[in-house]
Amino acid sequence: MTWNQDYTPPAAQPNSKPLPRLAGETTADNPWPVSLLSEKFHMAVERWPSVWVAGQITQINTRRQGSAYITLRDDYQDIALEVNGFGQFAAAATPFVQGDRVIIHGKPNLWMKRTSLSLRGDAIIAAGAGGSLKAMIDELRKKLKGEGLFDADRKQPLPEFPHCIGLICAPQARAEGDVITNVRLRWPVVDFKVTHVHVQGEQCPSDVIKAIAQMDADPDVDVIIVARGGGAFEDLIGFSDEGVVRAAAAAHTPLISAIGHEDDWTLLDLVADLRASTPTDAAKKVVPDVREQMQLINVNIERMRMRIDATVNNETRLIEGYANRPSLTQPLTMLEPHQRLIDDARTRMRIGLTRILDDASLTIEKAHASLTALSPQSTLNRGYAVVQGADGHVIDDANAVNTGDQLTMTLKHGVIVSEVTTVTKETTPASSLTDKEREAIAQMPYEEARDQLIQAVQALEAGGLNLDQSMRQWELGEALAKRAQSLLGEVRAKLDAAQAEQATAANTAGTQDNLA
Repeated sequence: MTWNQDYTPPAAQPNSKPLPRLAGETTADNPWPVSLLSEKFHMAVERWPSVWVAGQITQINTRRQGSAYITLRDDYQDIALEVNGFGQFAAAATPFVQGDRVIIHGKPNLWMKRTSLSLRGDAIIAAGAGGSLKAMIDELRKKLKGEGLFDADRKQPLPEFPHCIGLICAPQARAEGDVITNVRLRWPVVDFKVTHVHVQGEQCPSDVIKAIAQMDADPDVDVIIVARGGGAFEDLIGFSDEGVVRAAAAAHTPLISAIGHEDDWTLLDLVADLRASTPTDAAKKVVPDVREQMQLINVNIERMRMRIDATVNNETRLIEGYANRPSLTQPLTMLEPHQRLIDDARTRMRIGLTRILDDASLTIEKAHASLTALSPQSTLNRGYAVVQGADGHVIDDANAVNTGDQLTMTLKHGVIVSEVTTVTKETTPASSLTDKEREAIAQMPYEEARDQLIQAVQALEAGGLNLDQSMRQWELGEALAKRAQSLLGEVRAKLDAAQAEQATAANTAGTQDNLA
C-alpha cells in the first residue's frame, strides 16, 4: 500500500483539545489516534534510503501475473522480512524457488492498514559464491534435508554385538587408537578392518567416499565408523561435502560419524545412523560393555533359576494336593454314591411292592367282608363247596388234613363224603424268572444292572401292574440289586486289597529290607 498524498487525519472532535504535534507531547488525557501514529511511521519510512539485502527464500509466490511475494530469511538468525514487487521485479523473481539464496534491492515500505513493514523490491539476483563457508554448508544442509536424507526413518539400528567394525580414519591418527583401544576394552572379541584416508584437504571427500563404498561392499563389516580428531571448522569441511553425505546416505551398512569434538558438527553427523561426539564416544556406543553383559547374564540366570524353582514348587504342591485328595487316600468314598443309589433303589422298590401288596390285601379284605355278609348257601350257589372234617369243622388249610381222613363236602345240591389219599402242603411259590434270565443278570455289567434296577423300581412305583406282574418286577429288581451289590463288593475288595498293599508299602518304606 502506497501513501495517499491526499490523506489527512480525522479532525478532532468538537470541544476536544488540539492533537499534540510531537510524540513527546502526547499524554494519557490527549493521545494520538492510531491513524496519526501510522502516518508518522509512514512518513519516517518514506525517508529511508533504498538498500541491498541478502537472505534465503523461505516462501515465494509468483502465481499472480505481474506480482511477486517473497519471505526472506536471515542466513544466521531466525529473522524474516516480507518482500513484494511488481512488473520487472516479479518477472526476475519467477525462476527462483524456496531455499534459494538471493540478494534483493528495494525500498522500505509501510502498509498503513496493518502498520506492517516490508521491502518494495525492484531488483533480485542470485547470491554469488562470495558467501561464507558456513552459509554454503547451511544452504546444502537445507537442500539435503528437503530431500529427506536426514529423516529419522532412514536411519538404521546398530548391531547389538558386531563381529567386525570398519574404521575409516587418517593414518597414524590418535582417533584410530582411541577407537580400537576402547572397543576392545569393552568387547575384546571384535575384529577391525581399517582404511586410511585423507581427513582434510582436497583429497578428503573422494577418499572418504571411496572408503565408505568399500566398507559397505564388504560382507564381513557389520558397522562403519568414520573418525577424526578435532580441528578448525575449515579442516572439517570435507565431511560436509555433498558427495560424502550422499555416499553415507546410500550405504546399507550402519554408519557412525565421530568427527571432531563434541561442539564440532558436519553434515555427515546429520546423515549418519548415529552421531558420536568423539571417537572415544563412538567406541562406547558401537559395542556393549562385557562386564555389563556378564552382570546382565548373571541377573537373568538368577531370575531363571528363581522362576524354575517357583515352577517346581508349584507343581510339587499341585501333585501333593492331588495325591491327598480323598479319591486317592480314601478310595472307598467313590463307592458311596453307588451304594446310596442301590440302597435308595431297594428302599423305593420295597415301598412300591408294599403299596401293591397293601392294595391287594385291601381288595382281599373287602372280598372277605362281602363273603361274610353273604349266606353260605349263596356261596354254594356260585359253585363253591364247604369242606368239613370228621369233627364238623370247616377245613381251610391243607396242613390240617392227613392221609386217610374222611372229608364231607357240601355242595349246592347234595353232600360228598370222601377219603383223603394225597395232601399237598403249602410250598414256596415258583419264581417267575427263567434260568436264562438269571444267567443274563449274572453276566450283566454294573451300569446295565443299575439302569435296569432303576427301571424295575419305576415300573413298581408307576402302578398299573397286576400282582403277578408286580412280583416279577420285584424278583427282577432283587436279582439286579444282588448283581450290582456283588460287583460293588468286588470293587470294594480290590480297593481294600490295594489299600492294604499301599499301607504295607508305606510301613516298610525306608527300612533295611526295602532298601536291600
